[in-house]
Amino acid sequence: MKNMNLSKLKSGTDIRGVAVEGEKGQSVELTNEAVDLIARAFYCWLDIKNPVIAVGRDCRISGERISGAVMDALCDMGAKVLDFSLCTTPAMFMSTVLLNCDAAISVTASHHPYNRNGLKFFTKQGGLDGKNISEILALCDNIKKGDSKGSIEKIDFLSQYAAYLRDMICSALDKGERPLQGLKISCDAGNGAGGFYASDVLAPLGADVSGSINLTPDGMFPNHIPNPENEYAMSCACKMTTDSSADLGIIFDTDVDRAGAVGPDGTEINRNRLVALASVLALEDCKGGVIVTDSVTSSGLKTFIEENLGGEHYRFKRGYKNVIDEAIRLENEDGKVCPLAIETSGHAAFKKNYFLDDGAYLITRIIIKLAQLKSEGKSIGDLVKDLKEPAERKEIRLNILEPDFKACGEKVIENLKEFVKSSDNLTEADDNREGVRVYTDYGWFLLRLSVHDPVMPLNFESDIKGKNEEMINLVYSFFKTQEGIDLSPFNKGE
Repeated sequence: MKNMNLSKLKSGTDIRGVAVEGEKGQSVELTNEAVDLIARAFYCWLDIKNPVIAVGRDCRISGERISGAVMDALCDMGAKVLDFSLCTTPAMFMSTVLLNCDAAISVTASHHPYNRNGLKFFTKQGGLDGKNISEILALCDNIKKGDSKGSIEKIDFLSQYAAYLRDMICSALDKGERPLQGLKISCDAGNGAGGFYASDVLAPLGADVSGSINLTPDGMFPNHIPNPENEYAMSCACKMTTDSSADLGIIFDTDVDRAGAVGPDGTEINRNRLVALASVLALEDCKGGVIVTDSVTSSGLKTFIEENLGGEHYRFKRGYKNVIDEAIRLENEDGKVCPLAIETSGHAAFKKNYFLDDGAYLITRIIIKLAQLKSEGKSIGDLVKDLKEPAERKEIRLNILEPDFKACGEKVIENLKEFVKSSDNLTEADDNREGVRVYTDYGWFLLRLSVHDPVMPLNFESDIKGKNEEMINLVYSFFKTQEGIDLSPFNKGE
């Protein structure tokens, strides 16, 4: 198999593709042969003699086949392979910390449909970036055999990771072996890998988890997509929380690198609210710290972080790895202190946790705070009650029709900047780091270019109900003068 056939499997910082037959028009891309080559290439890329490499997977129906092919390939190259079986993606990285593994591979496709799967790679320095993935794929055409046969050892690492999280809670609360006694916490794992959190972290510490749902791993995801950003999934978590009269509701994505929460009244703690809550936790012992987020966060969030919490809000690009890498860059190159890098999708990476985006770690921090608030008669929602939220929000995704979509998109963005300069009631944001963010008297909109796809997402937020449509009409009048863009998503009957 040639490298050109494998390059299409690159998806940002991961490998992803169709892994199961059955869906019309979708042939299997992650074959055993492809997986074998990629695993061997990763071994060569590491350039470590007889490395110790951990391999784990989420519960997808193709997971055992793919993780088996990965482990066989690594063993054949000479690696000592630790077979974690079912595990979370963040726990895979933590194997480099807690077990001193040289590297780790998580077999997962996050919240994508059951028939897809992928590979996510870690070293002791963290998750690989897009450049690293390209380097690995480039090695697939010229694989060198290992010097000797390695070994495969099965380890129940998820139990060890659960113990690590329990110790974190006990140490912070210092209330004996059952510090969560009296708290009712309901968890919706979406039948992904996160069910362990209720049974192995919360319950042993005294929490009542009887209201939890969808804890049993099932790679067909029969109840809903395990995705905190999915509207139906979040509504299920909200209903679970109110039906069980829980102090807190939790929802995880499939491989637990993301999470969302629900207040006792059923209010979502997601997107801007989740960023606000995580910022409260991050800035408690880091006054004046920089919170790095993606570009689509609200104006109210910036006010909350800077005026209410005394921090600095730094908007960057979409993509959780972009946000994390920028926080690390600000620390290393600009001397900034960045206690948190977080994307509105729920990827939250605390500096205290190796800048690892870990939904279980985020929820653990929230639960520690919840236990402290409970003794004061407060709920977790009280921490973000002053966050000003938009009256309306909307996203429109415009397809680019030109073959060179990047050049076309960049030209449209530059033209929009000129359009804004010539308008009396529009102001370009002074902290644009992706696309162009524009303020009006009653809200803002953001036009950006997708990194990998011929798409221009447009985000709108208004502080006054009914004003979003006014902004949309204004932006539509601009786009009618542009070439190479499909305007049908505006749904204008002109």
